[in-house]
Amino acid sequence: MNTAEKWSISSWRNYPVSQQPEWPDRAQLDSVLAEISKLPPLVFAGEARGLTRHLGEACKGKAFVLQAGDCAESFADFTADSIRDKLKVILQMAVVLTYAAGVPVVKVGRIAGQFAKPRSSPTEKVGDIEVPAFRGHMVNDDRADPIARIPDPKRLLAAYHQSASTLNLLRAFTKGGFADLSQVHAWNREFVTSSEAGMHYEKIASEIDRALQFMRACGIELASEATIQQVDFFTSHEALILEYEEALTRIDSLTGEPYGCSAHMLWVGERTRDLKEAHIHYLSGIKNPIGVKIGPRAGADELVELAEILNPERIPGRLTFITRLGASLIEEKLPPLLEGVSNTGIPVLWTCDPMHGNTFVTDSGFKTRRFDDVMEEIKGFFSAHSKVGTWPGGIHIELTGDGVTECIGGEPDTSEESLELRYTTMCDPRLNGRQAIDMAFRVAELLRK
Repeated sequence: MNTAEKWSISSWRNYPVSQQPEWPDRAQLDSVLAEISKLPPLVFAGEARGLTRHLGEACKGKAFVLQAGDCAESFADFTADSIRDKLKVILQMAVVLTYAAGVPVVKVGRIAGQFAKPRSSPTEKVGDIEVPAFRGHMVNDDRADPIARIPDPKRLLAAYHQSASTLNLLRAFTKGGFADLSQVHAWNREFVTSSEAGMHYEKIASEIDRALQFMRACGIELASEATIQQVDFFTSHEALILEYEEALTRIDSLTGEPYGCSAHMLWVGERTRDLKEAHIHYLSGIKNPIGVKIGPRAGADELVELAEILNPERIPGRLTFITRLGASLIEEKLPPLLEGVSNTGIPVLWTCDPMHGNTFVTDSGFKTRRFDDVMEEIKGFFSAHSKVGTWPGGIHIELTGDGVTECIGGEPDTSEESLELRYTTMCDPRLNGRQAIDMAFRVAELLRK
């Protein structure tokens, strides 16, 4: 990358770019982008700076990050209940991690913008039909119909409006009393209370209740304590469709700096993090906190160069490396990466995506993940950091608030035969609420150690 080139909101267009849709009607696309560019930002620069500060604390080993949500959001599954239930699971996990491990938890959702997906092939086979690949509802439809798979620019506008509505609900839930710590019992849904992990969670909820009662007895007015009544909740997604991201890039009126205002945090994927291509160039110029997915092919030299490009000012919390190495490789591959980056002195937050490196397809054709493999990668992540002397800063999980059967194992044990019972994901398999709470307790134990 030519780092000497002056960055502008549209300068990414001077670079090779991958994983972009082939829009059939350029005039219609330009019209939609012009409309989006005039709409209000989805998030504000000050909120993004707040997330950078929180991530900076995690970078220093003083907090832990929980980044979680859908693999790909759906235009069809858009209700207040589905958003609330997803938020419930994330809040439950955060309570477990905070209370059991004793560290603040930074809550970041894969939500309000995760509508586009990279694909390894331009086409896919659905049954006996070969159709253009589904690239997320921001681009085309998931129906196995060649016409439905044609990229439609109007979907960009639909993604904007659904993101705005989702953010509105999230802000209402997290600032309007739903996230009040005294409501921890109310967060416990039936499918959690009937499980062993749910009973453990209920015990923590009761202990929190007793602690709050003690504080009230001491004369502390909890109703006026925002830290108990409210939570900070941030949004994130993969910054894949760069024309959409450009249309939502704004210059902050306070600092004069550019921010990607489609989400608080944006990340670049394993397929689009080429140092000389457009995605890295775009992310190098905006001031949001940035994430980079790191797979097993990455080397320490490449990560050092990425850190220098994306965090030249050495701001804690600016840059997160999200490792997705696989359970069998992480203890071998991660330590030299940690050492190489640490030696530069550039602050980098490390989090673990234990989902993508452990995906396989069953004989019956279901893409799935084994809960034990996912946990094995998280254990390897903690072990590698322990060996090198760095901080395991967080986890990056695909989950849903629905009682799906998409991942094998966990609490309760979901068998391979039961995958077909409620397999509803549009792309990759997600943990259900019980599995997510089970994971939170196991990760809390690793943090305690």
